[in-house]
Amino acid sequence: MTEYEQRALADAEHWKITLLKRPSAFQRNAKQLQNKLNKKVPESIHKIITESIKKMVETTIIGSTITTKKDYNRHLSFEEREAEIKATISKYRKTAAVEGAGTGVGGLLLGAADFPLFLSIKMKCLFDIATIYGFDVRKQDERLFILYIFHLAFCSEEKRTEVFALIQEWNQSSQHNLDWKSFQQEYRDYIDVIKMLQLMPGFGAFVGAFANYHLLDHVTQVAMNVYRLRLLSSNEKNLP
Repeated sequence: MTEYEQRALADAEHWKITLLKRPSAFQRNAKQLQNKLNKKVPESIHKIITESIKKMVETTIIGSTITTKKDYNRHLSFEEREAEIKATISKYRKTAAVEGAGTGVGGLLLGAADFPLFLSIKMKCLFDIATIYGFDVRKQDERLFILYIFHLAFCSEEKRTEVFALIQEWNQSSQHNLDWKSFQQEYRDYIDVIKMLQLMPGFGAFVGAFANYHLLDHVTQVAMNVYRLRLLSSNEKNLP
């Protein structure tokens, strides 16, 4: 293992400790309140929302699979791959900020359009990251792995341990099934407050640009650390 790889693995292990910290009392109480509110929503409504987001995500995945570059340079070192990934993330952060500002200016109508647009930007970026690390996103299992990274990034503190355990045990299990209801509910709870502020006239453009930039940064940092742990702390390093 090179010196760079050792530093990257150490950073990822530190990130893991921070990620799995016990949530604060405030965070636990906030999640309990969200759960109570969600229970008041009829199950039929939950099913409609879940199915809508599932179809939206699946459509985005198909588009990302088609447009993502399939070939990668197998001779790149791990450090060179991460340099390319960081440049890719920088490009997507700017795109996300511009998209958020543009839809934020439009208030309610364009603000509603931000959800699928920003979702597609995040997914496309994750597909590019996986490809640069050397994974074939044409494989269903790798596409599902990306969805679990997305889920981990936007789930509650209480759910993180469970989702992260599934990611860590990925290669030891042949059964990978995503709980779509949990996926959409956790994602909605995570971004609801931010996106509501984005709909405010005159204020939405700033919030939209800021929120999209940092949410994109957040999910990509989660992705990098997950792939670092997958590649550097296991026997998978030479597989892609």
